[in-house]
Amino acid sequence: MSQPPVDYSEKRDFIRMRIEAEVQLLQADQVISAVCIDLSSTGMQVQAPQRFQVGDHLEVRIDSDHTALAGLHASTEVVWIADQPGGAQRFGLRILAMH
Repeated sequence: MSQPPVDYSEKRDFIRMRIEAEVQLLQADQVISAVCIDLSSTGMQVQAPQRFQVGDHLEVRIDSDHTALAGLHASTEVVWIADQPGGAQRFGLRILAMH
C-alpha cells in the first residue's frame, strides 16, 4: 500500500515534549524494549536496539507510574529512520490511533 509523500516541515507546528521514557514496541509476537525520546500529539521519536523499516506498523505502550494517570497505547507507523552506532536506530513514529 503506497502512501502519499508527507511534508515534515509541519512537524514544528506541534509541541514536542521531551520525555525519555521506557516504552514497549509490539510487532507480531515480539516485544521490544525501547526509549521514547520525545512525544507530540501526532507522533514520537524512539530509539531501539532493533532495526525497523519505513512503513512498519508497531503498537507502542508507555506505562504510567501514577495510578491516577493511564498509560499510552497507540498504533503507529515508522515514517523516518536514523541509524545509530552499535546497530541501534532512532526513528519517527506517526500515531495512527490511540487505544
